Amino acid sequence: MADRFDVIEVGERGRRRWVGLVVVLALLLIPVVSLLISRDPEPAPPAGPTTEPIRSLTKIDSAPNVLTVRPAAKGGDEVMEVVFPHGLRAEVRYPAELGLAAMGSRPFQGIWIDGQYRQLSAPYNGQFEVTVGGRPIRNYAPNVTLWPRRAGSGNYGQVLLFEFGRWRLAMYDRGQGLTFDQRLALARGLKGRETKDGYLVLSARAPARLARPGEMVQGEPMGPQLWFGGGAGEMVALVPTPGCKKKAGMPGVIKGRGRPADSVCKGDVLVAVTGPRPFMKEALEGIRITLK
Repeated sequence: MADRFDVIEVGERGRRRWVGLVVVLALLLIPVVSLLISRDPEPAPPAGPTTEPIRSLTKIDSAPNVLTVRPAAKGGDEVMEVVFPHGLRAEVRYPAELGLAAMGSRPFQGIWIDGQYRQLSAPYNGQFEVTVGGRPIRNYAPNVTLWPRRAGSGNYGQVLLFEFGRWRLAMYDRGQGLTFDQRLALARGLKGRETKDGYLVLSARAPARLARPGEMVQGEPMGPQLWFGGGAGEMVALVPTPGCKKKAGMPGVIKGRGRPADSVCKGDVLVAVTGPRPFMKEALEGIRITLK
């Protein structure tokens, strides 16, 4: 066994001792060098500012979701042309101090899908009321996204957000909720176009159907409407209602605000108002509507 190691240590005894020492040192250094080599590299310096958008904030933009038109002055009155969501045109005349045009208008439309009723409304503060700066669950079409249920929204569930030009319409689900196929059918079948003066006109194909003027659900009108104002301020709803004096019902958006509310029929259009008493009196008495 000794001869096998002597093959390495050829030469004089002193030389063999020196070579042996070198070998021992080398064996000791190998694990130290290996340890140094295997150490993790130094962390990279922190990255500088980036111009890339934060994905969770890409939906924070929210343009005003109301239409403000310039009315014509006639004596002490103002006159404006309006278009309801089903395409009906009308002339609205009112006392100038009421400032109806300056309040801005937005559309409302009830819709049926496979016998289930839902509402299409324009959020007063735009899409941020739905998106809250977050990200959608999925896209059903280039202009239709699905958003999570809002906290504190009661019986309402997930939200379909429709984009039609400058307009944003929200459809809050409720109860059992629509199926994937029903949502897809709505995304494909509901269409919207802007008139040259900025109003939104809607259309739908089966299995979806838009609620007709005068159609009621649980005592509330669900056909096409125009809402003026909103938020914490005064509000006026114009609701086309054939045979208004016999069929009229107060819109939920007016009577559910916890403020004084009242309505009156002006021909085949219901005028529903909420706000301070003087404002309500002036609106109910002073608004005149001519259908075209």
